Amino acid sequence: MTMSKFVKEYLLTEIQVGAKMPLLKEGETAVKMFFIKKGGVRVWFNNNGKDTTTQFFFEGDAVTSLESFIYNEPSLFTIETLEDCELAVFHKSDFDRLLTADPAFKDWFYQTALKKLLSHSKRLLSFIKNKPQERYRELMEQQPHLLKRVPQHYIASYLGITSVSLSRIRNRK
Repeated sequence: MTMSKFVKEYLLTEIQVGAKMPLLKEGETAVKMFFIKKGGVRVWFNNNGKDTTTQFFFEGDAVTSLESFIYNEPSLFTIETLEDCELAVFHKSDFDRLLTADPAFKDWFYQTALKKLLSHSKRLLSFIKNKPQERYRELMEQQPHLLKRVPQHYIASYLGITSVSLSRIRNRK
Protein backbone atom coordinates (compact mmCIF):
# COMPACT_ATOMS: atom_id res chain seq x y z
CA MET A 1 0.00 0.00 0.00
CA THR A 2 1.46 3.38 -0.98
CA MET A 3 1.38 6.36 1.34
CA SER A 4 -0.92 8.39 -0.94
CA LYS A 5 -3.37 5.49 -1.26
CA PHE A 6 -3.20 5.02 2.51
CA VAL A 7 -3.98 8.72 3.15
CA LYS A 8 -6.94 8.68 0.73
CA GLU A 9 -8.31 5.32 1.85
CA TYR A 10 -8.28 6.17 5.55
CA LEU A 11 -9.31 9.84 5.14
CA LEU A 12 -6.53 11.27 7.27
CA THR A 13 -6.47 14.91 8.33
CA GLU A 14 -3.95 16.91 6.34
CA ILE A 15 -2.01 19.82 7.87
CA GLN A 16 0.73 22.24 6.90
CA VAL A 17 3.56 22.92 9.34
CA GLY A 18 6.39 25.44 9.05
CA ALA A 19 10.10 24.62 9.25
CA LYS A 20 11.76 23.91 12.62
CA MET A 21 8.45 23.13 14.33
CA PRO A 22 8.23 20.28 16.86
CA LEU A 23 5.68 17.58 16.06
CA LEU A 24 6.50 15.77 19.30
CA LYS A 25 8.80 16.84 22.12
CA GLU A 26 11.06 14.56 24.11
CA GLY A 27 9.13 13.43 27.20
CA GLU A 28 5.67 13.80 25.64
CA THR A 29 3.56 10.77 24.75
CA ALA A 30 3.00 10.21 21.03
CA VAL A 31 -0.68 10.02 20.10
CA LYS A 32 -0.18 10.75 16.38
CA MET A 33 1.66 9.25 13.45
CA PHE A 34 2.59 11.60 10.61
CA PHE A 35 2.78 10.76 6.91
CA ILE A 36 5.00 13.16 5.03
CA LYS A 37 3.43 14.33 1.80
CA LYS A 38 5.95 17.15 1.29
CA GLY A 39 8.98 18.23 3.28
CA GLY A 40 11.46 16.73 5.69
CA VAL A 41 11.58 15.82 9.36
CA ARG A 42 14.40 14.98 11.74
CA VAL A 43 14.39 12.96 14.94
CA TRP A 44 16.77 14.00 17.70
CA PHE A 45 17.35 13.79 21.45
CA ASN A 46 19.04 16.00 24.01
CA ASN A 47 22.43 14.51 24.89
CA ASN A 48 23.71 16.55 27.86
CA GLY A 49 22.59 19.82 26.28
CA LYS A 50 23.58 18.88 22.73
CA ASP A 51 21.19 17.81 19.95
CA THR A 52 21.95 14.33 18.63
CA THR A 53 20.17 13.55 15.37
CA THR A 54 19.16 9.92 14.88
CA GLN A 55 16.94 9.84 11.79
CA PHE A 56 15.60 11.81 8.83
CA PHE A 57 12.28 11.31 7.09
CA PHE A 58 11.01 12.69 3.77
CA GLU A 59 8.16 12.40 1.29
CA GLY A 60 6.39 9.05 1.49
CA ASP A 61 7.68 8.23 4.99
CA ALA A 62 5.67 7.72 8.17
CA VAL A 63 7.13 9.09 11.41
CA THR A 64 6.30 8.83 15.08
CA SER A 65 8.02 7.83 18.30
CA LEU A 66 7.04 4.21 17.84
CA GLU A 67 7.77 3.03 21.39
CA SER A 68 5.78 5.95 22.77
CA PHE A 69 2.97 5.50 20.24
CA ILE A 70 2.59 1.75 20.79
CA TYR A 71 3.22 1.53 24.55
CA ASN A 72 1.85 4.92 25.66
CA GLU A 73 5.19 5.94 27.20
CA PRO A 74 7.05 9.27 27.14
CA SER A 75 9.04 9.73 23.94
CA LEU A 76 12.81 9.43 24.19
CA PHE A 77 13.27 11.98 21.39
CA THR A 78 11.90 15.04 19.62
CA ILE A 79 10.42 14.99 16.13
CA GLU A 80 10.90 18.31 14.35
CA THR A 81 10.28 19.58 10.83
CA LEU A 82 13.37 20.48 8.79
CA GLU A 83 11.40 22.29 6.09
CA ASP A 84 7.87 23.50 5.52
CA CYS A 85 5.83 20.28 5.52
CA GLU A 86 2.53 18.94 4.30
CA LEU A 87 1.56 16.09 6.61
CA ALA A 88 -1.29 13.64 6.98
CA VAL A 89 -2.10 12.91 10.62
CA PHE A 90 -3.08 9.47 11.88
CA HIS A 91 -4.41 9.30 15.45
CA LYS A 92 -3.57 6.46 17.83
CA SER A 93 -7.20 5.44 18.30
CA ASP A 94 -7.61 4.95 14.53
CA PHE A 95 -4.30 3.08 14.38
CA ASP A 96 -5.36 0.65 17.11
CA ARG A 97 -8.73 0.02 15.47
CA LEU A 98 -7.23 -0.59 12.01
CA LEU A 99 -4.43 -2.79 13.29
CA THR A 100 -6.99 -5.31 14.54
CA ALA A 101 -9.64 -4.86 11.82
CA ASP A 102 -7.76 -4.39 8.54
CA PRO A 103 -5.32 -7.09 7.31
CA ALA A 104 -3.91 -4.78 4.58
CA PHE A 105 -3.13 -2.13 7.18
CA LYS A 106 -1.59 -4.68 9.51
CA ASP A 107 0.62 -5.93 6.66
CA TRP A 108 1.63 -2.36 5.75
CA PHE A 109 2.58 -1.65 9.36
CA TYR A 110 4.52 -4.91 9.68
CA GLN A 111 6.49 -4.21 6.47
CA THR A 112 7.19 -0.61 7.50
CA ALA A 113 8.35 -1.61 11.00
CA LEU A 114 10.54 -4.40 9.64
CA LYS A 115 12.17 -2.07 7.10
CA LYS A 116 12.91 0.47 9.85
CA LEU A 117 14.33 -2.22 12.17
CA LEU A 118 16.72 -3.42 9.48
CA SER A 119 17.77 0.15 8.73
CA HIS A 120 18.51 0.76 12.42
CA SER A 121 20.52 -2.46 12.64
CA LYS A 122 22.71 -1.42 9.70
CA ARG A 123 23.22 2.05 11.19
CA LEU A 124 24.19 0.62 14.59
CA LEU A 125 26.67 -1.76 12.98
CA SER A 126 28.17 1.12 10.99
CA PHE A 127 28.68 3.12 14.21
CA ILE A 128 30.37 0.16 15.87
CA LYS A 129 32.70 -0.88 13.06
CA ASN A 130 33.31 2.22 10.92
CA LYS A 131 35.31 5.38 11.38
CA PRO A 132 33.57 8.71 10.69
CA GLN A 133 35.08 8.91 7.18
CA GLU A 134 33.55 5.54 6.31
CA ARG A 135 30.17 6.55 7.76
CA TYR A 136 30.25 9.69 5.61
CA ARG A 137 31.13 7.65 2.52
CA GLU A 138 28.23 5.27 3.22
CA LEU A 139 25.92 8.24 3.61
CA MET A 140 27.05 9.65 0.25
CA GLU A 141 26.49 6.29 -1.44
CA GLN A 142 23.26 5.21 0.25
CA GLN A 143 21.47 8.49 1.01
CA PRO A 144 22.92 11.25 -1.20
CA HIS A 145 19.66 13.19 -1.02
CA LEU A 146 20.40 13.95 2.65
CA LEU A 147 23.47 15.94 1.68
CA LYS A 148 21.33 18.18 -0.54
CA ARG A 149 18.41 18.74 1.84
CA VAL A 150 19.79 18.61 5.37
CA PRO A 151 21.93 21.34 7.00
CA GLN A 152 25.53 20.26 7.59
CA HIS A 153 25.35 20.56 11.40
CA TYR A 154 22.51 18.01 11.42
CA ILE A 155 24.50 15.72 9.10
CA ALA A 156 27.46 15.96 11.50
CA SER A 157 25.22 15.13 14.46
CA TYR A 158 23.73 12.19 12.54
CA LEU A 159 27.23 10.86 11.84
CA GLY A 160 28.25 11.29 15.48
CA ILE A 161 30.90 13.93 14.77
CA THR A 162 31.34 17.68 15.09
CA SER A 163 30.69 20.12 12.27
CA VAL A 164 34.44 20.83 12.15
CA SER A 165 35.21 17.12 11.70
CA LEU A 166 32.61 16.88 8.94
CA SER A 167 34.15 19.85 7.19
CA ARG A 168 37.59 18.18 7.32
CA ILE A 169 36.19 14.91 5.95
CA ARG A 170 34.41 16.74 3.12
CA ASN A 171 37.56 18.70 2.22
CA ARG A 172 39.52 15.43 1.87
CA LYS A 173 37.12 14.14 -0.80
